Amino acid sequence: MTLRRPATFTLLLCGLLSPFLRAQAPAKAEDGLDLRFANGIAAIVEDKVITVDDIRREISPMIPQLQREARSEADFNRRLEQLQDGIIQDLIDRVLIIKEFRKDEKKHIPPGFVDTRISDIQAEQFDNDRSKFLAYLRARGTTMREYRREVEEDIIYGYMRQQQRKSQSVISPVRIETFYNENKDRFYQEDAVNLRLIQLNRNAGETELQLYTRGMEVINRFHNGEKFEDLAKEYSQDSRRTRGGDWGWQKRSDLKKEFSDPLFELREGEVSTPVMTPEGCFILFAQERKYAGIQPIDDVRDEIERILVQQLGRQSEDRWLERLRRNGYVKHY
Repeated sequence: MTLRRPATFTLLLCGLLSPFLRAQAPAKAEDGLDLRFANGIAAIVEDKVITVDDIRREISPMIPQLQREARSEADFNRRLEQLQDGIIQDLIDRVLIIKEFRKDEKKHIPPGFVDTRISDIQAEQFDNDRSKFLAYLRARGTTMREYRREVEEDIIYGYMRQQQRKSQSVISPVRIETFYNENKDRFYQEDAVNLRLIQLNRNAGETELQLYTRGMEVINRFHNGEKFEDLAKEYSQDSRRTRGGDWGWQKRSDLKKEFSDPLFELREGEVSTPVMTPEGCFILFAQERKYAGIQPIDDVRDEIERILVQQLGRQSEDRWLERLRRNGYVKHY
């Protein structure tokens, strides 16, 4: 059962106000949170109280980005209200999800998992300095036992949501074909070439003709049956030499015109004549080609399946959360 709050609200966090409001920032006792929640309580979920401080702790790291993105004071307040509503709902859902996990007495999180996660947090956030970590707990007024419980609940929350997303994993071929036919524009591709290249740098005193001739010697060896990859490892002077000059898939728009024009004239398996630039001589090889147009369904079947699995997983999770909210006790203040 959910008792809805009468209206949405805007929370003006002390010390976290927008740049538009900071000059007139009120004292903490007068910030929007304290005014809206005079008793310091934002919501009650089952037997858990969600406090103003819980909301502040979640929202604080997000305020700088909000300030950067906001175009005006009104826009900041709108974004802030949306963020606050989302955080409160997430905190409520977290309580309901953990309650659902604990219903099954056979389910538990091994203490070693919690120990490992706390060690990771100390390493990632506190430079592996336990004294800094303990100082953080003291500043929060949190005991180690309470913090362990928080970490355990984080693990439960992540696990339960992941399980719901995994519940839909088999997608029928018919569904894939239907999605493809209804969303063909999503699968348009530009011309693209799987590019390998050889770069020959200009030697001191070397003329343009001499550099061009060196390039032609390499090309002749390719035409005589040697693999371009092996020639790149032997001759190329660029950063991809050890990878056989492999630059992966390149679209026409990715390249300068001096490279894209000769490259996209090549058919699969062909090599260009030397491309001369102030930097040196470049030999381009089209290992594979993809031509502009809608990709065939067989080329994108796996991608469509991943999209549909994600969509169905989100839908399954949303239905599950709605059931938990319907069956749980939630009161907004």
